[in-house]
Amino acid sequence: MIYTQVIKNAQKEEVIPIIREVVKSGSDIYTDGWRSYDALAVLGYNHKKIKHENNELVNKRDRENHINEVESYWSWIKRRLAKFNGMRRNQLKKYLLESEWRFNH
Repeated sequence: MIYTQVIKNAQKEEVIPIIREVVKSGSDIYTDGWRSYDALAVLGYNHKKIKHENNELVNKRDRENHINEVESYWSWIKRRLAKFNGMRRNQLKKYLLESEWRFNH
């Protein structure tokens, strides 16, 4: 499942509270190696990383450990939003919410 939210920055202090609110503890979370996600395992999530800095696309030990779905989503949404030739900042949240629903269903 894909969940999107507009945030000020991608720092741990911004990202972790959102994850804790949206994702049930004990869930599997697949991420890239971004440092903001480092605390997920300590917080009770099954955190699985893909380390793009090592040219890793799929975890070699666990072939199911990948982030292809979220990368596919961002690729799709960039193409989709480009069709609007720009938008006001206050409209982005609505476009993301609609796109999130379309992608998940």
